[in-house]
Amino acid sequence: MNIDINRHIIPESASLLEAMQSINALCGTAMTLFVCDAERRVSGSVTDGDIRRSLIAGAGLESPVETAMHRDFLCISPDDDPLDAFDNARRLGIRLMPMLDSERRLQSIIDLKTTKCMLPLDAVMMAGGRGERLRPLTLKTPKPLLKIGGKAIIDYNVDELEANGIERIFITVNYLKEQLQEHFSVPRRAATVCVEEPRRLGTMGSLALVDGLRHDDILVMNSDILTDLDFEAMFRHHKASEADLTMATIAHNIAVPFAILKTEGDRVVGLQEKPSFNYSANAGVYILKRSLLSRITPGEYLDAPDFIESIISDRLKVCHFPINGTWIDIGSPADFRHADELMNRPRR
Repeated sequence: MNIDINRHIIPESASLLEAMQSINALCGTAMTLFVCDAERRVSGSVTDGDIRRSLIAGAGLESPVETAMHRDFLCISPDDDPLDAFDNARRLGIRLMPMLDSERRLQSIIDLKTTKCMLPLDAVMMAGGRGERLRPLTLKTPKPLLKIGGKAIIDYNVDELEANGIERIFITVNYLKEQLQEHFSVPRRAATVCVEEPRRLGTMGSLALVDGLRHDDILVMNSDILTDLDFEAMFRHHKASEADLTMATIAHNIAVPFAILKTEGDRVVGLQEKPSFNYSANAGVYILKRSLLSRITPGEYLDAPDFIESIISDRLKVCHFPINGTWIDIGSPADFRHADELMNRPRR
């Protein structure tokens, strides 16, 4: 949800009474004001509690608002690490945090209730597949726009990326592309851009078509999964590991319903009764350095496994990040029904 910054601004010339009136008008939202000059340069923040304490200390209703404001308010400036700023805000129990430019002019206000963090990432979502295993559902509707719990599959993922502060999302489209282009023609919190694949180029091959990437790292993901992956934790792991590429993984268990023989030649030397094997499987979500895009030949098909194998062969660092919660690859009618049932359950 975007914050109407005009409702949270009060001029330096205002009185405490005017500040109280402005805060009262914010009923139902976070009740914090930012004290600004005529150029919207922020000099402090003030809450109803600040005003109350100032009045108790002897200030009058006509006293200037700056007598109650905090000059050491928490904000995000261009040179700040947004992850550190969010950590500090959560630790201090702050809900609203202003974003300032280099001249301390107010650019926007972040509501920590709806924005989890601000990840310095561009995102690319793959939405060009035909979804053939879900036919006939996908004969007239692209798979990412199929509704789960009354909402398009892709929108769950876009909403989560927006909640993590990602400002640009590129969506690669091919099959029934006009429907996806129309779907994303409506403005959202993040700038969403549909990128047309002239033909199937694979998960990584289509990255060569994306123009306008700004960050050093890119989040690449399939649009047809349902997951509660912690994107912030994955990004922190990626950076702390100094990885060239980090892939999200999901635990996959294979149970063999028979006794497995251990043999030497034709001799049986042991039995393992109904063993289970645990593997880490690719979850279809990646964070990679933008510099790796130079390895992609424009116009050539390149899928994720081949791309990652080539990185490993060249001794670049590939790490994995396990998903500990929900992950559903909606690839079959059974998966679709399970996901729909899951998202239709009453929220506690």
